[in-house]
Amino acid sequence: MADDARAQAPGQKHAGELHHGDVSARLNWLRAGVLGANDGIVSISGLVVGVAGATADRTTILTAGVAGLVSGAFSMAGGEYVSVSTQRDTESALLRRERWELANLPRQELEELAGIYEAKGLEPDLAGEVARQLTAKDALHAHAEVELGIDPYALTSPWAAAASSFVAFTAGALLPLVAIVVPPQTLRVWVVAAAVVAALALTGVVSARLGAAPAGRAVARNVGIGLLAMVVTYAVGVVVGGVTG
Repeated sequence: MADDARAQAPGQKHAGELHHGDVSARLNWLRAGVLGANDGIVSISGLVVGVAGATADRTTILTAGVAGLVSGAFSMAGGEYVSVSTQRDTESALLRRERWELANLPRQELEELAGIYEAKGLEPDLAGEVARQLTAKDALHAHAEVELGIDPYALTSPWAAAASSFVAFTAGALLPLVAIVVPPQTLRVWVVAAAVVAALALTGVVSARLGAAPAGRAVARNVGIGLLAMVVTYAVGVVVGGVTG
């Protein structure tokens, strides 16, 4: 009786189980959000630490950081918009082609869909019946999802991706910017380093948890890249500051 109570209806998701649509939406959001935040943290921390290596003037450091934040946020958003727009244009072209084939070559398309299911392991008769039923219900969705790997009703929005990247980059960039201008001069670099390590560790854990991946590797990768960027840019700042000063 207990087993019957725990049994799920056919097609019902198991608790915590990710399906294709869930994974695609989540990965798109993660890609734009985590990449934007990490880029903001790493690039602006490297920028302000590099400038701090060359000069102790707070106004100069703040000006460089703010300029880097604004230009970086727009660059990140613009790049994301172009990238996702290109992807969406490609998907739209494939969907237009699929609509044409369904309208003009319905028998061939049905045979193609049945062949795909047969190749996946279904018996020929069952594969043909599945293809006919799915085509009758929603031909474009059935064929686009299986043949192209595209959900025609869930194309990624370039504006949403751009906005996500812009906000994420800005949020990430604000942390090192505040950390470099608030403390006294002798503690600036150390405070930034500590804040960046903590922030990159957090984004590594969050991205790993949401993506159902091990957290240790993501944290080590994020923190390692951030520390390397700060060490290199600080050294460059010290050298440039010594030469020009």
